[in-house]
Amino acid sequence: MADDRSKEDLEEELRVVEEDIASVRPALEDLRARIGDRSDDPTDVEERAAMITTAEEQEALVERLEERRFELLRRLGRA
Repeated sequence: MADDRSKEDLEEELRVVEEDIASVRPALEDLRARIGDRSDDPTDVEERAAMITTAEEQEALVERLEERRFELLRRLGRA
């Protein structure tokens, strides 16, 4: 990304990133709770493995979004 982006553009991207984080986190927490809840066990090992893989992918996404948020805040002089 170019360093000459306007403050408004950075603010807008920050807003979108924060919305993305806010939408992914609850889904991730729900998925982790489902993985840990043995009363509603997935039917087989493959399904449980798929759930774990999905959770790990969502965790990585949240981490990348948080890194981007920090970078945007830094560029806006708020970090």
